[in-house]
Amino acid sequence: MTFRGLEALRDAELVLCEDTRTSSRLLTHYGILARTAALHEHNEAARIPEILGRLRGGARIALISDAGTPLVSDPGYRLVRAAIAEGLPVHATPGANAATTALVLSGLPPHPFLFYGFPPPRQAARLAAFGALRAAERAGLSATLVFYEAPHRLAETLADMAEVFGARPGAVARELTKRFEEVVRDTLPGLATHFAAQAARGEITVVVGPAPDEAPEDFGALLEQAMQTHSLREAVALVAEATQTPRRAVYRRALEMRGKDVLF
Repeated sequence: MTFRGLEALRDAELVLCEDTRTSSRLLTHYGILARTAALHEHNEAARIPEILGRLRGGARIALISDAGTPLVSDPGYRLVRAAIAEGLPVHATPGANAATTALVLSGLPPHPFLFYGFPPPRQAARLAAFGALRAAERAGLSATLVFYEAPHRLAETLADMAEVFGARPGAVARELTKRFEEVVRDTLPGLATHFAAQAARGEITVVVGPAPDEAPEDFGALLEQAMQTHSLREAVALVAEATQTPRRAVYRRALEMRGKDVLF
């Protein structure tokens, strides 16, 4: 908790909370006596008109979530969007965020990264979502992937990740910035095995390393054929587009096939 965050809460005449019972422990710990009200995914839309009216009247209202940063896989986006649309001032007080903290602790490339949030809870939809990310990777996306997940779904989600993304490195971070903080680093299959045998508890963040340069099975044959009738640059562009493979990987293979050094 930052000093600026505490100051914002002390100055607020109303603190909107994802769960007032959870937030009351924080406020009591710091001796903050502000009035609280619930704002969560089930009542946010209905409460917006009333809150905007109070803001227009000059009220100072704070918004906090149970853990981490509001709006980031937490309530508040619709309220913030509505306040901005009316020209009302909105300020953010930086604080703990599981996605960036897990990224830093994972040991994986920190940028670029793609924050996905929670994968779909049902396996079929989850596999489809992971498949869409793999398609984007084949089309050139190269980024560390960051997910949130519920502890009771972690083992099956890791197994699905291992099936779709393969044996690339990953990390599972839980309870970040809290008393029982833990980070487990391994390949995705290794993580799936670990958490299938040992159930996780608490707030979970999963970090997956970026896709390696890769090529489909017919990659070499296609490239060899293309280079017989096109310049190296043209052949690389044609094969990269046809196979949805990163151009860098195609270019490297083309140079290898020609017996040249790979230069980057």
